[in-house]
Amino acid sequence: MSMLRSSRDMANCSADRARSREMMMKRPRCSVEKVRVSSGSATVLGLIEGFLNAKPTTAYLLTYLEGKCTANCRFCSQAKDSEGRADMLSRVSWPVFQTEDVVSKLAVAAQKKRIMRVCIQALNYPRVVEDLCAIVGALKSHGVEVPVSISCQPLKRGELEKLAETGVERIGIPLDAASKDVFNQVKGSFADGPYDWDAQRFALLEAVKIFGGSHVSTHLMVGLGETEKEMVQAIQWCVDNHIYPALFAFTPIPGTALEQQSSPTLNCYRRIQLARYLIVKGQTRFEKLQFNEYGCLIDFGVHEETLSSAILSGQPFQTSGCPACNRPYYNEKPSGPLYNFPFQPAPEKIKEIKKQLNQTTSRRF
Repeated sequence: MSMLRSSRDMANCSADRARSREMMMKRPRCSVEKVRVSSGSATVLGLIEGFLNAKPTTAYLLTYLEGKCTANCRFCSQAKDSEGRADMLSRVSWPVFQTEDVVSKLAVAAQKKRIMRVCIQALNYPRVVEDLCAIVGALKSHGVEVPVSISCQPLKRGELEKLAETGVERIGIPLDAASKDVFNQVKGSFADGPYDWDAQRFALLEAVKIFGGSHVSTHLMVGLGETEKEMVQAIQWCVDNHIYPALFAFTPIPGTALEQQSSPTLNCYRRIQLARYLIVKGQTRFEKLQFNEYGCLIDFGVHEETLSSAILSGQPFQTSGCPACNRPYYNEKPSGPLYNFPFQPAPEKIKEIKKQLNQTTSRRF
């Protein structure tokens, strides 16, 4: 009986392999041959070997381009004038793989719940929308049954609708800067970049009409030269317009125009993280906050109990982004200091955070 069962199992396995090969033969090949994958995601997918003390719960992809982006964001190694490495984005390396290999691995990882979302970062170049649609189509045809996010430059309404029809669940259009002046300096006209502050914000509002208010996000980067007041005001604008603000810390990258600029202080970043959390949760508003003469946040405009509960939860200090996005060590080394925690901060870390918050604010935690 055991031998009979074994023979049947072998026959079933052979049939499964044959069906799998048949499906692969029928499945159209993706027109985009190559794609970059963040090193952490590539490790989770088994594309490379490595040790991770915090595994990404979202698989991060980056459109492949021979050469640099047509934009010129002064903080980015992908900028057209940057001398930074072409395989870097922030402090993360993004090796190149065959798209078919990546989507096949993603199908397995999604089925086993190793990843809960796919996020495709887009460089700026003429055929980028076609490439994005092709990659998303490949994910769908391979049975990658997790939500797909796209992070891209401002697009026309028709292009946004095309992405939505292809199966994109969320769209992110990064503002990065908190004010028009800083925007122009780091990625707009003064940076010889193609972006315009008003057009960027208009594109976000258009995206809300197409994808819905709970499916549009933007990136805001602390440390580009803005005041805390300007950053919190930008966060409030996002929330008021049904745009989810994800917070990043500026990271100086070798070879970029801003490589000599310092990262924000942890004290400043913690205050903005806490303000963002309270605003997103509807527990305070920009108008209720107080700032000193230098634009530093000194009062959050909420009761002590509300503030204490938020801090003790640790949630304000974890990675902010799409659902299932923990983005490990995008802004920092694993050895720290951590700006965005990719996991629940331990009690001793909460004590450190309280000390950081106590600087400048009028409250004591």
